[in-house]
Amino acid sequence: MTMDEVAGQLRADLQACTTEIVLEIQHVVPEYARPADSAYSRQLHWVVMETARSFTDSLGHAEMDWQRLTDIYAATGMYEAQQGRSIERLHTAMRVGGQVACRRFIEAAKQLGWSFWTLGQLIESLFVLLEKLAGAVSQGYADANERIATERERLRGRLCDLLVSDPPASREAIAELAAAAGWPVPTAIAVVAVRRPAEREVPALPATVLAGWYGPEPFLVVPASAAQATEEILAALSSGVRAAIGPAVPPHRGAVSFRWARRTLALIDREVIAERDVARCMDHVAAHIVAQGEELLTFAVDARLGPLDELPPRQRAVFAHTLLEYMKCRDNAVDTAERLTVHDQTVRYRIRRLRELMGEEIHDPERRTELLLILHAAVEFGLMSTGPARAPSLVIASHPESPATS
Repeated sequence: MTMDEVAGQLRADLQACTTEIVLEIQHVVPEYARPADSAYSRQLHWVVMETARSFTDSLGHAEMDWQRLTDIYAATGMYEAQQGRSIERLHTAMRVGGQVACRRFIEAAKQLGWSFWTLGQLIESLFVLLEKLAGAVSQGYADANERIATERERLRGRLCDLLVSDPPASREAIAELAAAAGWPVPTAIAVVAVRRPAEREVPALPATVLAGWYGPEPFLVVPASAAQATEEILAALSSGVRAAIGPAVPPHRGAVSFRWARRTLALIDREVIAERDVARCMDHVAAHIVAQGEELLTFAVDARLGPLDELPPRQRAVFAHTLLEYMKCRDNAVDTAERLTVHDQTVRYRIRRLRELMGEEIHDPERRTELLLILHAAVEFGLMSTGPARAPSLVIASHPESPATS
């Protein structure tokens, strides 16, 4: 029996074969079980029919139209990816279709007297067909996923920029873009300003983290609850990467968090903040207050710490630092000595000398907060003069408690 004759016999049974394959697929893969009159079921029936017809025609003298058939299956793979379904279901459906076809070939061979060689040729041709179609499905699925991922990354990039825009975007605009990007909007976010060497690769981060790596000021947007995890990720990177986490804010106020994250990063660069990798803005509120009023505090240092000009230049910063730590330790010389790694008698001597220079002002509870702030500016921001004693400034001369007016 020739293959032309076999093709004719199979062609007469084409509709019944297609129906059986569709029913078996819907039984094995419940996700494909739809009403018979639905568009989905009609499409499934059409794909199976086209496959069976193309296979049957190729057994005769007709040339298999591989391009048309693989295009159909590639489009099917794309559709499944776009619907968010696993490709395994599609591969299962194809295996089921092949099993039904093989079973029908064997039954036909018994009834029609096909030789083993004919049966073998049919099954071998079927396996070749299924392999090519499985490849087309996988390629279509992969291409669609790549496009989906690219589009999602584009949307995540737009969302990232929208969250730090100033003036802020509306909550509705953020929610709409976040839904399209597949990013659940948290109740609060924190923006992380990042500085990394140009040659360093972008690290892998959780899907909940939005990354704006490629602008002039790289940053991350993280749910406030995930800020600790992001800090650990960044801290785990090798040295040379600096980051600062801004305060937690509602999603539409990301620009505020970003602004303070950038300012924190600038203070790290100035070595005002000691952290070399990751710093939290809210752990350095005093430093930010000083930074925002640095110009005014320069005059305040002159006014309040002017008496220290009587000390040798190198001792001024040392004594100011001692007084700062002493006040932080609630006037406890022993604790201050431990923090400064000196003897407690050294601390007591310095405090006596400071009292001689500044009077009881260093113990005045009414001005303690202000003095702490000024000392912080003098020590951490380097506003303490180390040059020759200065002439009294206008600010000092007008200060009611200044030695210049006493």
